[in-house]
Amino acid sequence: MFAELLTIFFSSFIIAFSGAMMPGPLLTATVSESSKRGFRAGPLLIVGHGILEMGLVVLLLLGVAPYLQREGVFAVIAIAGGAILLSMAFGMLRTLPTLSLSLDAGKTGGNSLIVSGILLSLANPYWIIWWATIGFGYILHSRQFAMWGIIFFFTGHILADLVWYSAVAAAVGKGRHLFTDGIYRGIMGTCAVFLVVFACYFFYAGLQKVVL
Repeated sequence: MFAELLTIFFSSFIIAFSGAMMPGPLLTATVSESSKRGFRAGPLLIVGHGILEMGLVVLLLLGVAPYLQREGVFAVIAIAGGAILLSMAFGMLRTLPTLSLSLDAGKTGGNSLIVSGILLSLANPYWIIWWATIGFGYILHSRQFAMWGIIFFFTGHILADLVWYSAVAAAVGKGRHLFTDGIYRGIMGTCAVFLVVFACYFFYAGLQKVVL
C-alpha cells in the first residue's frame, strides 16, 4: 500500500508542478510582492492558496463536483474571473508609469498576503474547473486508499506549488537590489499583458457556453 501512496504523491507533485509553472494572477503577485517584501511573499501566498484548496477538496468529497461541471456554472466562473483579471491588469497598467521598487516590507502585514493568495486563486476561473475535473478524478482515485490516499495526494499537490513559488520568490527577492525601476516596470507590464490575454480567453470561453 505504501508504494501506491508514494505513486500518488509523486504523480500529484509532477502534475501540480507543471500547472504551477503556467503564468497567472498568483505568479504575477509573487513576482510583484517578492520584489517588495522578499522571499516570504511566495510561501505566504501559497499558504492562502493551500487553505482555499483544502476547503475545495472537502467540498468535492462532499459531492460538489457535478455542480461545478455544469456549463452555466462554467460560464459564470469564466466571465467573472475574466472581469477580475482584466481589472487587475488595467490597475497594473495604470500605475506602470510611476511604478517603483519599494523595499519597505513594513507597509502591509503577512496576513494580507495569505488573504491575497486566497483571492488570487479564486480570480483564476480554470483553477476551479481543474479541480472539478482533473483534481476530482484524482481525488476519487486516491480515496481508494482511504484518508491516507487523500493526504498523500494533497501533500504532493500543495508541495509542488510551494516549491515553485518559493523558488520564484527567492530569485526575485534575492535580485531585487539589482533591479532598476525600468526592469521592474517591464516585468510587471509583461505580466499585465498576460493577464489581459487570459481575461479575453476566459470571456470568449464563457460567452461560448452562454451562446451555445
